[in-house]
Amino acid sequence: MAGPDYDAEIKQLTATMHTIEQVLDLPKMEREIADLGEQVAAPDLWDDQANATRVTGRLSSLQGQVERFRGLQQRIEDLGVLAELAAEEGDADTLAEADAELVRVKAAVEGLEVRTLLSGEYDEREAIVTIRSGAGGVDAADFAEMLMRMYTRWAERNKYPVEVYDVSYAEEAGIKSAEFAIHAPYAYGTLSVEVGTHRLVRISPFDNQGRRQTSFAAVEVVPQLEQTDEIEVDENDIRTDVFRSGGPGGQSVNTTDSAVRLTHIPTGIVVSCQNEKSQLQNKAAAMIVLKAKLLAKKKAEEAALKKDLKGDVAASWGDQMRNYVLNPYQIVKDLRTGYETGNPQPVFDGEIDGFLEAGIRWRRGAEQAQES
Repeated sequence: MAGPDYDAEIKQLTATMHTIEQVLDLPKMEREIADLGEQVAAPDLWDDQANATRVTGRLSSLQGQVERFRGLQQRIEDLGVLAELAAEEGDADTLAEADAELVRVKAAVEGLEVRTLLSGEYDEREAIVTIRSGAGGVDAADFAEMLMRMYTRWAERNKYPVEVYDVSYAEEAGIKSAEFAIHAPYAYGTLSVEVGTHRLVRISPFDNQGRRQTSFAAVEVVPQLEQTDEIEVDENDIRTDVFRSGGPGGQSVNTTDSAVRLTHIPTGIVVSCQNEKSQLQNKAAAMIVLKAKLLAKKKAEEAALKKDLKGDVAASWGDQMRNYVLNPYQIVKDLRTGYETGNPQPVFDGEIDGFLEAGIRWRRGAEQAQES
């Protein structure tokens, strides 16, 4: 059986990388890296901790993106050299190595190409993720904590900073809810495909009779706001409650009542923050999340109105979007895209790029169907 045409494959990979470079606008990214580098070098950077965290996180993320792109370019060049060497020497082992590397490089380029599909109004924003346990009792609370770990591990793998705003622990195990930000460009566009109800099926570790249990957890993702966003909140519409931060098992973390809960009375949206040391800082952080959720609600209502005016389309996002089955067989399957894997453990360890890429492509296809 004939092997791959390396000249044609490398030419195609190079052309795709050129398109990706234009869409990502690497020169602009490198200029921003230089500007952020100067800010990081300033001796008074950490006088404003919130800004310092934002600047260093943005710098780290941009550097990672550029390094990923440049590294992939180098791998394509090295692949050409390896294939040429294998052909000249007729070395079967070197040729096998080149074949394997071609598969890996094509997968990496395809993953990077997905970024070019993130062109929505808020896709390039950082993300605020909310996870809530649903039906299923203690198993659902445990599942919610598993999902939180999955997303934070995904962020760690990509060197994206994570800022936890609030975690409400369940009495026996797991969490009732959690709210955290992932500080990375395009985090919202990437993770917004995770919105919906996630379903876990397994033998319950909390059931003495070892019965199979089905449990649910909800994931919500909204974009981080910027100063240019127009969203006004009337202080009279907000109820502020102060309480003591708590850890697993209800243990007290702070010696003062510094945690803050904001309730937006007209919409019923509730936001809590307890990660900062002072009540003032927690209120400011909670207000950021509240405004982000109000903006997302406003945009969702506008989108729903446009959909009503245009009429229903065949492709739409369902509520239940993914199954995690650990018994009687093992599979994680996305119900919208059909993407699946028979090895759930790496998924719970943060290896979710395949699901994210499939979701982004599916969403783009749905959007194109609506436009046509």
